[in-house]
Amino acid sequence: MKGYFPVIVLLGASVLWGLSWIPLKAINAMGIQGIALSFGAYGIIALVMSPQLVRQRALGWKHRNMMFWIALFGGGANLTFTYALINGEVIRVMVLFYLLPVWGVLGGYFFLKERIDRWRWVGVVAAVLGAFLILGGFKIFSTSPSWIDALALLSGLLFALNNLLFRFAQSVPVASKIGAMFYGCFILAGLLLLGKVEPFPLEVSIHAWGALGLYALIWLLLANIGSQWGVTHMEAGRSSIIIIMELITAVISATLIAGETMDFREYIGGFLILSAALIEALRTQEDETKERE
Repeated sequence: MKGYFPVIVLLGASVLWGLSWIPLKAINAMGIQGIALSFGAYGIIALVMSPQLVRQRALGWKHRNMMFWIALFGGGANLTFTYALINGEVIRVMVLFYLLPVWGVLGGYFFLKERIDRWRWVGVVAAVLGAFLILGGFKIFSTSPSWIDALALLSGLLFALNNLLFRFAQSVPVASKIGAMFYGCFILAGLLLLGKVEPFPLEVSIHAWGALGLYALIWLLLANIGSQWGVTHMEAGRSSIIIIMELITAVISATLIAGETMDFREYIGGFLILSAALIEALRTQEDETKERE
């Protein structure tokens, strides 16, 4: 049972992430819009992480430049993803977000000097073709994708850049990097609210704020702790496959609960993007070693 525990934890966390659209849209329906929702939720969870950041403040200050970029990219990824998920179609947002293999491969090539083997090229091509189909095929040359589509794509790009920074900053404790990411989302959302990009909800019920607090302290905290703990206690390839359960859960739940549908072209696009994610996940540690030789 001990060997299966990390799998169970990571699987549970992935399911929580895949179902996160349910509480997000419910809280939004109570009157708290996307930016304010991120401001409140990530502000609460950042506060929870503060004692850990204080304990590791000397190391965090030493790597302050890296922490700044993690806060910017990681915070931006969470903010744009949450906003897109609240205001867009769940399946479409999740599928476009899962263009992560493209951004991860290209980022590793340009910034970490990783070699791209033929299977990774297959994954990149499959993901790009899948996104092309999801966004309308040849219609994208005459009709621009929606701004929600753009935010979903941007969230995946920022998340991939954040992952590269996590890999690069090996000397910085994971807890500090996660805390910086949460504070980044909180601060970015606050700046947007100060800039009046979206009004702060002053006339919502106490129940709405209570629901937001419960979402942050239970759902969001458990999903983050579970995913980070699970990833650090099993092989990278195995964990990557389990994390894909997030996408599968979101698609199935949005179909059954929200009644969302996709046409045949979009299903083919989604299948190609899922295939790209599987190709990246199934690569072994030996593959990683060969790339650097």
